[in-house]
Amino acid sequence: MIDLKNTSLFSPFTHPESGITSYILTRKVAPVQKGFYFVNDSMSGDGRYLWFSCGWPPSRRKSLAVVDFQTGEVRHFPDTQFTGESPYVDPGTGDVFWCEGPSVWRRSPRADDRPQWVNSLPAELIGARTVTSLATHLTRSADGRAFFIDAKIGLQYVFGSLPLDGGDFLFWHRFDRCHNHAQFSPTDPDEVLFAEENHADPITGLKFPIIDRMWVIRRGAKPRPVMARPTRVTHEWWDADGRHVWCVWGQDTVRVRVADGAVEKIPFPRHCWHSHSSHDGRLIVGDSNNRFFRGCASTVHFMNRETGRTIVLAEHAECTDYAGRYYHIDPHPRFVCNDQYVVFTTRVRGEVDVAILPTADLVRATT
Repeated sequence: MIDLKNTSLFSPFTHPESGITSYILTRKVAPVQKGFYFVNDSMSGDGRYLWFSCGWPPSRRKSLAVVDFQTGEVRHFPDTQFTGESPYVDPGTGDVFWCEGPSVWRRSPRADDRPQWVNSLPAELIGARTVTSLATHLTRSADGRAFFIDAKIGLQYVFGSLPLDGGDFLFWHRFDRCHNHAQFSPTDPDEVLFAEENHADPITGLKFPIIDRMWVIRRGAKPRPVMARPTRVTHEWWDADGRHVWCVWGQDTVRVRVADGAVEKIPFPRHCWHSHSSHDGRLIVGDSNNRFFRGCASTVHFMNRETGRTIVLAEHAECTDYAGRYYHIDPHPRFVCNDQYVVFTTRVRGEVDVAILPTADLVRATT
């Protein structure tokens, strides 16, 4: 376990009502330091490396930095610039992967190494079009061989798998309206969860709302909705068992069986925004807001389903400046490092920071 109490890299912050202490990364290498989008683990499996995103307003591009708990260093890598929320960390090596244009790149957390090209979409697929986004967030197939791609190319959205060994891109499906947030199943390399998203037509400027949010697709088959009827849920992710998916639905965090759409609802004390579950589903961490906008006020919660107790980790006032509007500073809490820790983006110090705390502290406080 990491000794967060005795490191100069982090400063403790204790919520005045719950008594829960989070540890905020106060070693600054950028004005904006934030956690990953909640779908992807930002920590190596051995707990040595914690990756995070860096921003320099007003530039909307971000780059990556890593905390090395063994050496006590924070290393920033300007050569990792990206847009969106694509980065993925290999739990075995601690290497990070990200998207740049039509390509996936990787680099190790070591200071002296250089970025390495992984693979690119074929030129004949792209033509003279622009790849606006290669992957909403990179996810790796259960056999470890490929990343899933939900690329926006020109006016189309192209789904497929991109091998890590530089092999040929495998086309799965094409859409003419916005579908994204694609995620490989954790157990089946032939199945992917994805979302129908609000669509803004880039030519007419017309906006088309979500009709049915959550879908799955099998390699070689047509997409199908997960729910029995059209439903506008949000922020979906796979259960570790590969047979269920989770999402947010109003005030509830919801677990859905993929085979038949059977729903289990877990109420939160307030309107839910994002959630994430431990591998066994007993613990849930999430955030909430009263009115959504970029940089809105938010609260981070932890729920112990075995005891039924919920506690607050952090509360954030609204942030209406440039960073709040353009850097996707939602808390996005997530269990990392085999559920040993929770990482989230916080603004309790009045800056955009990364926070981490041991899951064991949360379990003790709710038992």
